Amino acid sequence: MSRKNNGFSYSQTQLGDLAQEILSYAASRGATACETDISEGFGQSVSVRCGNVDTIEYNRDKGIGVTVYLGQQRGHASSSDFSRAALRATVDAALSIARFTAPDPAAGLADKALLWKGKRSKLDLHHPWKIDTDAATLIARECEAAAFAVSPEIRNSDGANVYVQESQFMAANSLGFRAGFATSRHSISVGVIAGEGDDMQTGDWYSSMRDPAMLASPASIGDYAARRALSRLGSRRIKTCKVPVIFEAPQACGLLGSFVQAVSGGSLYRKSSFLLDALGKQVFSAGIHIDELPHIPKALGSTPFDDEGVATRDRAVVSDGVLEGYFLGSYSARKLGMQTTGNAGGCHNLIVRPGSKSLPELAREIGRGLLVTELLGQGVNYVTGDYSRGAAGYWIENGEISYPVNEITIAGNLRDMFRNITALGNDTIIRGGKQCPSLVIGRMTIAGS
Repeated sequence: MSRKNNGFSYSQTQLGDLAQEILSYAASRGATACETDISEGFGQSVSVRCGNVDTIEYNRDKGIGVTVYLGQQRGHASSSDFSRAALRATVDAALSIARFTAPDPAAGLADKALLWKGKRSKLDLHHPWKIDTDAATLIARECEAAAFAVSPEIRNSDGANVYVQESQFMAANSLGFRAGFATSRHSISVGVIAGEGDDMQTGDWYSSMRDPAMLASPASIGDYAARRALSRLGSRRIKTCKVPVIFEAPQACGLLGSFVQAVSGGSLYRKSSFLLDALGKQVFSAGIHIDELPHIPKALGSTPFDDEGVATRDRAVVSDGVLEGYFLGSYSARKLGMQTTGNAGGCHNLIVRPGSKSLPELAREIGRGLLVTELLGQGVNYVTGDYSRGAAGYWIENGEISYPVNEITIAGNLRDMFRNITALGNDTIIRGGKQCPSLVIGRMTIAGS
């Protein structure tokens, strides 16, 4: 099929026609319900290391996912072939799987009344970045060169990367829902190495946005990555202690992700979460507010509807520390005897309301403790909430950063950690669909020497 001027191989109308053909064929073969998702995307990635082009990659992908129901029996199949024969074979494969699947009372399409009704929201999620390989290479080189220019102590590079991506999709089901749109996501990143011998440290940074005009400048990304690496030189271990811990904003976003995992439908109905039956209860410190705002223009987590076509809405997830809502799709909601929250596929712009203090002010407030800027390993038990991870960062003494530390472990329990957040910074950072500032946990165990 000929490529359209916008770079996609298919128009939204053509994707919609393919979706309708799948739904019609599934119905003719006896499916009581069907849903499909058809997508395509293309982009490029250019990496430069020490001034030389390291890799150039292009991608152009497409795919179809088909889910059919025979009553409460469910089957799913997928294909990357858009031909009519392949579409029908994919439907037949899904039906074959459904026939051998045990009935599940929770299986089925989302409730029709909850589906997005097609009111156009101006989310502005598609911003092509019209740069060729040469232009992307220049940007990557500028980013890396800015890092090397900071200090002769920046001796090596993990590479600078420029990533450009555009995607579009069409989702449809047999209840009459059919909608789709195009999106973009672009990024600039770099990682460098400072020092030599036994004292080498890495530093990295990146900027990722839908609109390339909103990306941080290549020079500022490189400069900041270099300064992070340099600040880590001379790292040492500290003695085991129990002190306040500041989670720098990127690491705080990780804690927010742990919270989402614990209050998501799959963990709840499987009873594998430390926050079971926590709805309406105090799970964070008073003063903590977490909102889900799916309709912010250009935001990475914005969408008018979730993966099932259910309309998304603004809501308070945590109000003054109290859990107001879970993250549920239709299946997990039915398993729990509840209603979907429009979160099939995940959260949409989950935002921790920031505080008023800068990171240096947070350090002065705690007086003595640890600033965590890097976490290692996957030491989180979501059943019990136990939390133990390797870490690196900076020791704070008399309210000031004294020296960098590494080869330590921080430990606690997420239930206690969430309820012992004593302060929030004003340095909100965006990491995908989450936005979070730095935060202070009143007391954690630091295992060192």
